[in-house]
Amino acid sequence: MKKLISAFAVSLTLAAPALAQTYAVTNGRVVTNTESGTLENATVLVRDGDIVAVGSGVEVPAEATVIDANGGWVTPGVFAPYSQIGLIEVGLEDSTNDQGADESPFSVALDVTDGFNPNGTHVASQRIEGLTRAAIFPSTGHNIFGGQGALISTSGAAESVFESGSFVFADLSESGARRAGGSRPAAWAFLAAALADARGYPGRFAGDHEGDALSRYDAAALLPVARGRVPLVVQINRAADIRRAIRFQEENAPVRLILVGATEAWMVADELAEAGIPVIIDPLHDLPFNFDSIGASLQNAAHLDEAGVTVAYATLTADGYFNARLLPQNAGNAVANGVSWDAAFRAITLTPAEIFGVGDRYGALAPGYAGDVVVWDGDPLEVMSAPVAVLIDGEPTEMESRQTRLRDRYINITDETPFAYRD
Repeated sequence: MKKLISAFAVSLTLAAPALAQTYAVTNGRVVTNTESGTLENATVLVRDGDIVAVGSGVEVPAEATVIDANGGWVTPGVFAPYSQIGLIEVGLEDSTNDQGADESPFSVALDVTDGFNPNGTHVASQRIEGLTRAAIFPSTGHNIFGGQGALISTSGAAESVFESGSFVFADLSESGARRAGGSRPAAWAFLAAALADARGYPGRFAGDHEGDALSRYDAAALLPVARGRVPLVVQINRAADIRRAIRFQEENAPVRLILVGATEAWMVADELAEAGIPVIIDPLHDLPFNFDSIGASLQNAAHLDEAGVTVAYATLTADGYFNARLLPQNAGNAVANGVSWDAAFRAITLTPAEIFGVGDRYGALAPGYAGDVVVWDGDPLEVMSAPVAVLIDGEPTEMESRQTRLRDRYINITDETPFAYRD
């Protein structure tokens, strides 16, 4: 049996990606996100990229590489349900920014997959903080639609996008109303016309490339939403607008909505639960940033959880292209404001995967799930805890980023300038 001294030692062995093999993460407090709950002194066995066994009595094969958690926490990888990881390198430099296209004639047809860079410097900085999967979103351009989103891993591999065209993003908040012509009625009218264009595709475009709201190309891209095959993710905050969204879903079956933002969702929690509409919120959003969010509250997450609403957490109050890594902190703050630990951790792991239809593959530690495993040196939701090993698809990843390399490069520099010239 090959044994590494500790989980920390895994990062020292990785000069290049290894071939798929068997790993056993042992001696850990394993958070399964299943009915098994949290297992003490347990083992997670991963073979050829998938989890094959979890428990306290798992037999470790002789050929397995053992990663000793040393009593630390072992969890599924964090899943960011709303981010722009790999789409932006430098926020204020347009040539490195592929989040949106204000001047493009297209909207729904824009696919973020075409702009995602798995080698972006921010990808590694998310990975070493335990984030292994994410939904990446486009920003809106000249109308309410941003385009099509995708699901990615943070492995940095060329095949990091594991599902494209996963959803369509639209803005029906205050900012979306401005893009639609200046009012919420204009935004909802545009959405209704766009869906009519999609439902009428390709027939209504037989003699013309323009529909009532969308071009032929955009209408074709919206067709999967109209037929209920992929969800429409709607940015929305005000309680009155959320009620309008609930009614819209009822009137436009089989369209499926996911709400993002949902700052005042706690005011309509029971209605959301009855409608079965999931929401993606930032549990740290407690101050109004516009008239859409006057009812912002740190108890938003707790109220939604109590009502039975499906809730995932995001870092909407921080830049999502490099600060999605703060998700465990956001979940910890949700616990401080009334959410149970188990519910808060689920909201950054299994629930996001379920919302996007991949909950049978990601977000839990159980046989058949992908080998996304994180070993922590303490409670993952405590701000001072950190990952010491991260496996994605059953392979240990480098615990290094541009930031850590800069730290190591400059941490021990000695000032050798003459004393008189020192600051």
